[in-house]
Parts: sequence; C-alpha cells; structure tokens
Amino acid sequence: MEPRNVTADAEAFTCNAYLAEGEATTLVDAGTMPGVEAVVADHVADLDRVVLTHQHGDHVGELDAVLDAFDADLYAYGDHPRRDVALDDGDEVLIGDEACEVVYTPGHATDHVAFLGERRVYSGDVVVYNDGAFDDGSFGRTDMAGQSRERLIESLDEILDRLPESVTAMYPGHGDPYRESEGGDTVREVIARARERAARREPKYPEE
Repeated sequence: MEPRNVTADAEAFTCNAYLAEGEATTLVDAGTMPGVEAVVADHVADLDRVVLTHQHGDHVGELDAVLDAFDADLYAYGDHPRRDVALDDGDEVLIGDEACEVVYTPGHATDHVAFLGERRVYSGDVVVYNDGAFDDGSFGRTDMAGQSRERLIESLDEILDRLPESVTAMYPGHGDPYRESEGGDTVREVIARARERAARREPKYPEE
C-alpha cells in the first residue's frame, strides 16, 4: 500500500505527514493540522511509531496529540522529551513494510534525516519536487538562522551516493510526492536537478 498524506486536507500551513501501513505502521512527521490523529485513526486502529525527519514546528506541531492518541514510539535524530528511539546515520528503521536507511542530512535543519528504502525515499525538507520556487526538483531553504546552503549541498550529495537504483518514488515534506510512473524523470534525476540549483548559490526565493 502506498503511503497516505494524512494532512492533505489541511487548511493552514503544515508539512506532509505520511501514514505507511504494514508490519510497522508508521507516521512520518506529524504536521500541524488539528485533528490529524483522528485522520490517522480513520485508517488504522494502531500506530506503531512516529518517525521525524526533523523538528521544525510545521513537522511536530501536532506530535503530542498523535502520541497521546496512540501507544506509538517516537523515533528522532534530535533530542526530544518523548523520544523512545534515537536515530543515527546508517541506522535501519522499518516504515510500513519497507526497511529504510537513515541518512543524516543537515543544512535545512541541524537534526534533519532522510529515510531511503528500496522503493521510496522520505526526503523531508532537504529535497522536494515542487514548492513554489521550482516545479521539478527543489531544495530546502537555507536562509534562516542555523541553516547552511553548503551543508545542504553536501547532504544532497550524500543522498545521491546512497540512493538505491530501485527507488521510484519520493515523499517530501512539502509539495507533491514524485513517482517515476507519473513523470518523465527518475527520482535520482529530480534530486540531481535540485542539487544543481542549490549549487548555484542563488537565493531560492527572489525576496531572500
């Protein structure tokens, strides 16, 4: 079963929160949409874990509500008072039915990680498909305190180095998921294009 974006109907700004059902039913990020825990409950009776790409407010705003509603473990790279499992680069975590490698990907956030499976990559905000800046491969913003364009470029290189050739779908923190079956490029080509744009060192948005 394909991951489901349970914040797709949000009326205010949020990240995408993906529900992946399977052996380890998992929510990737929690978002900021009030009532997201009820949407999750509409689809599954139990939630095994929540895994975080990073802890920016738009990704964890409703985290407590989700954890309070389910007996789910929290997996995170950065410290969190409710963290059950500390993630580190190179770890393996089961998301739904897919074993994913944890890849440390700072630049947009110091605690950012991506999850690389054999079929899918959950990329958080380090790389997205479309976000208003670019429509076919974009990168996380790096103009705020604690962010680094240079480190983000290194993170994109790390993803490209470790991305399985079998990956055919990317589930980012914002914008639309990208599936090779619906587009003309491979996931690798989309990420490489985002990396090329980031490497120009130009502002992502003209007003930056």
